[in-house]
Amino acid sequence: MAAPDPTMPVVRLTHWGRWIGAAVIVGILVALGFAFADAQILWADIPDFFTFDVMIEGLWRTLGLAVAAQAGAIVIGVVIALLGRSANPVARWFAWGYIWIFRGLPVLLQILIWYNLALVFPVISIPFVVDAPTNTVINAFAAALLGLGLNESAYMAEIIRAGLNSVDRGQIEAAQSIGMTPGRTLIRVTLPQAMRVIIPPTGNDFINMLKGTSIASVIPFVELTKAASNIASRNLEFMETLLAAAAWYMILVSIASVGQYYLERSFDAADRAHRVRTKVGRSLKWGRA
Repeated sequence: MAAPDPTMPVVRLTHWGRWIGAAVIVGILVALGFAFADAQILWADIPDFFTFDVMIEGLWRTLGLAVAAQAGAIVIGVVIALLGRSANPVARWFAWGYIWIFRGLPVLLQILIWYNLALVFPVISIPFVVDAPTNTVINAFAAALLGLGLNESAYMAEIIRAGLNSVDRGQIEAAQSIGMTPGRTLIRVTLPQAMRVIIPPTGNDFINMLKGTSIASVIPFVELTKAASNIASRNLEFMETLLAAAAWYMILVSIASVGQYYLERSFDAADRAHRVRTKVGRSLKWGRA
């Protein structure tokens, strides 16, 4: 390809579409700003609601429910994904049926079913473990945990299955050829490589889980949305309390997004190699200096 002639004038193109698009976006943002500024919102009250005891309690409950549900979903998802790869046809069919049921039912419906489980099983009796009325065992937190966690576990099983399938079959055969057991091959060879595929969607699902805990507000579980609703029911400042809850959601999601970024970096071999080369380069540079 010939080099451009420096004596020829360069005509800059005018991108009218970009200017029009930018003007529309700025116009919409300004209109929203004026709308909120003129709205009947007591902005000075929002910081107070932000640190209300009920709001802080809802924050911790939201965080605890999201972490517990996601952790349980990961454990169950690994088991279901491994059952789906089993040579046992019954195990494969069970895994398929599990994913089919929990992906097919809306999560809100699942939470309501667990919360009303006493209508089907009035008493939960497991020898040497528990023997009590179902309503005392499956309380609001347990119903929300089961509904969110089991629903998420079906998606996690599919994510983990995709991650395991991404590992080259030849590496598994090489591990087996040197005498590694299937379990050791899974832990030492397959999972570390599959994590690069598993972590991004898992982090995305955890962020969805943080927001999805608001569904538990339909039952008497006081998470952030329910806490905002309880405060507003007493002072009728609905928008102010909802904005305070929205600020907490944004903070939680931002922290989770930063954690996901660094977790992905730790499993990104290419990025890790680049950082090692950069570190070695700096060491050599300082050594010469």
